[in-house]
Amino acid sequence: MTQNSEHTPAPADVDPQVVEIAEEIVTEEAVETAPEQTFADFGVHPAIVQALEAKGIVHPFPIQAMTLPVALGGHDIIGQAKTGTGKTLGFGIPALQRAIGPGEPGWDKLEAKGSAGAPQALIVAPTRELAVQVAGDLTAAAAQRPLRIATIYGGRAYEPQIEELQRGVEVVVGTPGRLIDLMRQRHLRLDLVNTVVLDEADEMLDLGFLPDVETLLGAVPAVRQTMLFSATMPGPVVAMARRYMTQPTHIRAADPEDEGLTKKDIRQLVYRAHHMDKDELVARALQAEGRGRTIIFTRTKRTAARVADELTARGFAAGALHGDLGQGAREQALRAFRNGKVDILVATDVAARGIDVDDVTHVFNFQAPEDEKTYVHRVGRTGRAGNKGVAVTLVDWEDMPRWSLIDKALGLGQPEPQETYSSSPHLFADLGIPKGTKGRLPKEKRVLEGLEGEVLEDLGGPESAPRG
Repeated sequence: MTQNSEHTPAPADVDPQVVEIAEEIVTEEAVETAPEQTFADFGVHPAIVQALEAKGIVHPFPIQAMTLPVALGGHDIIGQAKTGTGKTLGFGIPALQRAIGPGEPGWDKLEAKGSAGAPQALIVAPTRELAVQVAGDLTAAAAQRPLRIATIYGGRAYEPQIEELQRGVEVVVGTPGRLIDLMRQRHLRLDLVNTVVLDEADEMLDLGFLPDVETLLGAVPAVRQTMLFSATMPGPVVAMARRYMTQPTHIRAADPEDEGLTKKDIRQLVYRAHHMDKDELVARALQAEGRGRTIIFTRTKRTAARVADELTARGFAAGALHGDLGQGAREQALRAFRNGKVDILVATDVAARGIDVDDVTHVFNFQAPEDEKTYVHRVGRTGRAGNKGVAVTLVDWEDMPRWSLIDKALGLGQPEPQETYSSSPHLFADLGIPKGTKGRLPKEKRVLEGLEGEVLEDLGGPESAPRG
């Protein structure tokens, strides 16, 4: 790798503004990662290596192999990667490695300065679900170290979060609004943070959070390591990187054989379907051979609730996740999905980021997504962590113009999806649905506990939820 960006040609789809501020560009083509390489080979703390091995995580993914040498050296990073590529550990391991926990070397110096227990790393995420997922991954990686990791987000009572901060934490993962609230109430100290991570920066832009993010960046020390990760690099994100980062290295994780905007491990099927037949079509498709955990995306909260109820009535173990649910109900649905109590999650786009379940086998778009970016985020919930996946999109007649634009933007080559009904032979053949399958799950196959298998917690605090 060269340290001079003049000698490294920019990939065609990298914003030239990003190149201007980048110290170097590292692409997957430029990094040769031996398959036997382990996290230990990158100088990762032995306790973190052991904790990851206990979870069966031994070999880094490409984005991690590219990020770790730069990030562990303390350099600023702009990471550009498709969803599902494993970037959480790419930034999480360096943040954990730099932090000092109670009783570890250097802790006595923090105590002497009166700074023991103040956050040393700040990770900002756009949604509650993503914050919870990131914190979970970091907690697993830090399982054999005394580091304390707090998850801070709205929709829950303030008091438990305040008490947790007062007891002392080394790493804070949170959403912008609640982080700012606690900072202004002087419960959250940011003056000793040495590592800042902005995860899914383009989503923060979409949700209108960039001003809040800049408020947080203005509150942390000027001398720090900053890592920004984003699937795309729109102008406002680039401008923020210019203002708050120092000679960042631009890391672009892309498989040279995977030129599309969606991952090549995802088989994408598109059908023109009638809205009156979709329930039956989906119910039959959910009985396809090899179908495991599944996410069904809908355009509206009302549709998500209706489809979840309909599938439950047909014998499937399904839960809904949308913005009209209180935080307790949303976390109940996510836990049930992760723990295998339900294997179908019917969700609005509030769930398009932050559901980090590696073994989602199928994603359904119940209606055509709003745009190509939404489509990419949705189908990226499957085919994660090296697995293969299937994405099925059902396009209504009236949505054909919208779908045509999505297809053209992504180069999918399916501008005129085949007219398809629940009884269409090609549907059965494409998805491997057993012959004779009807739209109700046979009683002998109803083996999961369902949503009731997870406790609905009273989390206190407001039950308001973000858009979704």
